[in-house]
Amino acid sequence: MRKLGLILTLAAASAFGGEFTGYVSETGCGAKHVTGSAADVGCVTSCIKRGAKPVLVVDGKVINIANPDKVPASLYGLKAKVDGELKEGTLNIASIEAAK
Repeated sequence: MRKLGLILTLAAASAFGGEFTGYVSETGCGAKHVTGSAADVGCVTSCIKRGAKPVLVVDGKVINIANPDKVPASLYGLKAKVDGELKEGTLNIASIEAAK
């Protein structure tokens, strides 16, 4: 029975589907943009236009996004709610919208 519990725990740790709420930032600045201010929006937008990739910052942790094309520019620097699967530290977005 203990082995089954360990196997289930490891399986859950490797792939976690669910809802994540955090700020859309970018690979250059990471967790520096978590206020949703106009300055954050401007910096994130500018850096992504120059080639940085969007990331999601949840409770201070930077999570890479597997499909960054799913992140609309209208959410750059802002708080977002994401439905998706977190696997090996990378989030695959199923849907994303502004968080309330």
